[in-house]
Amino acid sequence: MRQPPIAMRQSDCTDSHEPDGACKAIAVEISHTEIADVLAIRSPKFGDARGYFTEVHNASAWADAGFDHTFVQDNMSVSSKGTLRGLHYQLHPHGQGKLVRALRGVVFDVAVDIRDGSPTFGKWIGRTLSEENGLALWVPPGFAHGFLVLEDNTQILYKCTYPYTPEAERAIVYNDPEIGIEWPLEATQLKERDAEAPGLHDADRNFRYCDR
Repeated sequence: MRQPPIAMRQSDCTDSHEPDGACKAIAVEISHTEIADVLAIRSPKFGDARGYFTEVHNASAWADAGFDHTFVQDNMSVSSKGTLRGLHYQLHPHGQGKLVRALRGVVFDVAVDIRDGSPTFGKWIGRTLSEENGLALWVPPGFAHGFLVLEDNTQILYKCTYPYTPEAERAIVYNDPEIGIEWPLEATQLKERDAEAPGLHDADRNFRYCDR
């Protein structure tokens, strides 16, 4: 069962570039998903004849809402329909938390719990992220992350809590039957290393679940 939002927080801002009245009404909604540590985050969009404005991240307001993470690297990818990237992660202590959103197009974004001892070990959560719905997914360290692109020329932005560390990078095969991800389309473009990655139980993992 979906849990209620952990918080809604109104942001105070005075940026004159925002549409009239937007800065008085921006409220971020942070909600638990079926796997509690994975969060769905939505900020409202305000549009006028010029286009629209939205806050993709506000450290102070989000911290007040219960999301207190520091980002050190932003990544962006542009991909064609059918492209699959994942399932990727970095070993502890280099684990990356990722805040993922679609700036253009549509993507099916997935997180898989790979924390030994977790009550949801091996379970996955997926959300459709698009420019239209403005939804972002928070994938914490201890989860493998991947996404399947559903429209051509889809642009993804993901903010990371730890820098890319090649020697710590690992992968799990996207179609591992033990995980059973229900991808909405067939993956037609992916790297050989992703297609040949090990399954969950053969993968190199070192995350432990901490019951908080």
